[in-house]
Amino acid sequence: MKKNNTRKTSSPERIPRSDSARKQKSAAHDNDKQDMDAARSVMADQTNAEEENHIEDTSADMIEDKDEDDLSEPEILPDTPDDLDPEGVLPPLEFDSLYSPHTVIDINPGEETLPVPAPPRLPTLHTKDNLQLYLREVSRFPLLAPEEEVELARRVRDQGDSDAAFRIISSHLRLVVKIAMDFQRRWMQNVLDLIQEGNVGLMRAVNKFDPDKGIKFSYYATFWIKAYILKFIMDNWRMVKIGTTQAQRKLFYNLNKERQKLLAQGFDPDAAMLSERLGVTEEQVVEMQQRLDAGDVSLDIPVGDENGSASRLDFLPALGPGIEDSYADSEIAELVRDGIRELMPSLSEKEAYILEHRLLTDDPVTLREIGERYNVTRERIRQLEARLLTKLRTHLGSEIKDFSEDWINP
Repeated sequence: MKKNNTRKTSSPERIPRSDSARKQKSAAHDNDKQDMDAARSVMADQTNAEEENHIEDTSADMIEDKDEDDLSEPEILPDTPDDLDPEGVLPPLEFDSLYSPHTVIDINPGEETLPVPAPPRLPTLHTKDNLQLYLREVSRFPLLAPEEEVELARRVRDQGDSDAAFRIISSHLRLVVKIAMDFQRRWMQNVLDLIQEGNVGLMRAVNKFDPDKGIKFSYYATFWIKAYILKFIMDNWRMVKIGTTQAQRKLFYNLNKERQKLLAQGFDPDAAMLSERLGVTEEQVVEMQQRLDAGDVSLDIPVGDENGSASRLDFLPALGPGIEDSYADSEIAELVRDGIRELMPSLSEKEAYILEHRLLTDDPVTLREIGERYNVTRERIRQLEARLLTKLRTHLGSEIKDFSEDWINP
């Protein structure tokens, strides 16, 4: 009963306190609203038309998603009076766009706020090594027993069985990788290029292999694989192709090896010694040394001129004959023509026809055609042609000083 009396006496006292608190809170809210209206009127004059138009177009829904720190710390504009509340210095339209009717503002800065969940991180993409992927794929193919390998090789040779060839090739892909790794020091770029060329050599070896000769296929295929890899390295060593002749290929493969061998023996290898041991000329050794020791240089690189108008190509000698050589050749041709005109009256009909239609023309007729014209054999026309050339050399030698028989060629 005592507790009931206490409740009845205390409940009337709580109602006046609640009304007074509500009135105080309403009065504080009115004061804040008046201060905010005053700040709006002050800052409205400082806001230009462009900012107003931009803020009017901004939707309130987009601003509501801003972080809590952005709402609690508005930017203080310059020339703001010190007595103004920082919360009231925002432009009118910007304030309305920031604080929509549905926005909840924390008026107790001392209270702890809930942690904002961090956005989920995307998984890191790891680049896979293509070589490791290839080795993993190659390891899936089983090796062949010697008897099975011989049987498959016979099917390839006799029947052209593509399935048997595929099984032989796939079981020896590891061999190609091993050989390509040995050549990697020569080719410092992608080793997969060497493996690819080695696989081509492996396929070539399958087509050429004869299992009845008692040679193991892996031993036979090694030579084809190395040959294709070496050819690929030689073809792609420089932008300007190297190794176009047999001598150049021999020097490309053996020049540095032979030079290192001589140095190890205490010799100082020169071009003469290397050419003797490799069976080539000294000029070929010097040329290959220069091509192996230095890289390719573009002829269009500007040199010597600040404006870049001159290039290396401008300083190279012309490949054609010079002016002096051209003038000398024209004089020799004129002397030979004069000598032939002087000799023409002394020639027979057959000799004149041979001279005009066979020796002095760019499209000579055959010996058979001339023989049919004069009803003689080809051998007789050949003899007349040889005698005519002797007459020409004798006559021109007596008429022209320093005459050379090379000027008259059949």
